[in-house]
Amino acid sequence: MIQASKIAEQYIENVAPERQVAFNQLRQTILNHLPAGFEETMSYGMIAYVVPHSIYPDGYHCKPSEPLQYFSIASQKNFIALYHNGLYANETLLQWFVDEYPKHSKIKLDMGKGCVRFKKIEAIPYELIAELVAKLSVDDWIKIYETQIKK
Repeated sequence: MIQASKIAEQYIENVAPERQVAFNQLRQTILNHLPAGFEETMSYGMIAYVVPHSIYPDGYHCKPSEPLQYFSIASQKNFIALYHNGLYANETLLQWFVDEYPKHSKIKLDMGKGCVRFKKIEAIPYELIAELVAKLSVDDWIKIYETQIKK
């Protein structure tokens, strides 16, 4: 965890200066609400939150040598992104998020299948993200993954 934290901090140091405070606040929001068992790491060039092999030895079905990814955050060219596999795989969680979003932000939701894009960093709904992060336990995510994605 210490090594991953240092790498995550280095990642944030390389984020555009005008986004660093918001990105760091997003990361801290996640860390403060991340359920037990998930670990922070780097994956695919992003800060990722995963189920480690010690809990789920099968790993990610497309590349079993990698831990099971739950979600990640990244600073892209024009936005900060939250890539959340739970939103992609679980219709109930997705509907909850879509319904709650307008209660937390005046900016229209900009979202793909599991990617939420924040183009206006001052409008990132940290409280909603805290709720989203805390919604699923490791066991919940593994069950959803095995029934909705891994098949």
